[in-house]
Amino acid sequence: MSSKKVTSSQESEDVKKEFKHFGKILTVCLIAGIIIITGFTIYFLYTPESPYHTYTILNEDKRMELYPTNASRGQDISFYVGLGNYLEEDLLFTIRISKGDNTTILSPYGTLNGQYNYTATNFILGHEKLWFSDQLNLSFYETGSRIIIAELYGITLESNHFIYNVAFLRINVTE
Repeated sequence: MSSKKVTSSQESEDVKKEFKHFGKILTVCLIAGIIIITGFTIYFLYTPESPYHTYTILNEDKRMELYPTNASRGQDISFYVGLGNYLEEDLLFTIRISKGDNTTILSPYGTLNGQYNYTATNFILGHEKLWFSDQLNLSFYETGSRIIIAELYGITLESNHFIYNVAFLRINVTE
């Protein structure tokens, strides 16, 4: 009977040592995790955000949702164009609105085979400012797959950095 007690007591001591060792490992891991998370937080707080701009087409309610995807021939399609300047300097910009079809090519360098419709020219937008167009209306008189194209041409006034961006809506035009 006494040998069982010794074995049981010895097992209990071994378990206590293992838990003590596990507790030390767990403490070291928690401290390392806190140090790593603190490093990421400090990096995020002290790294400046890169300059950028926003450019979008908005629906007739000035929202970025529920865009029209279908229209009848000759039906007005209403939309807005919006621009936000976070480039840390003033931006001189022009917006060009065009219509396109299956032959229109959209690329980061410009649009080919689009039918020019409207231009909002030479506006200056300051840093952290927003600009929205008046309501724009386009209609298509040919059926099929059509595109509303809004091109942004801009230049920053201090660094003379050229900006081009294109936003578009695809519309299925039916009789």
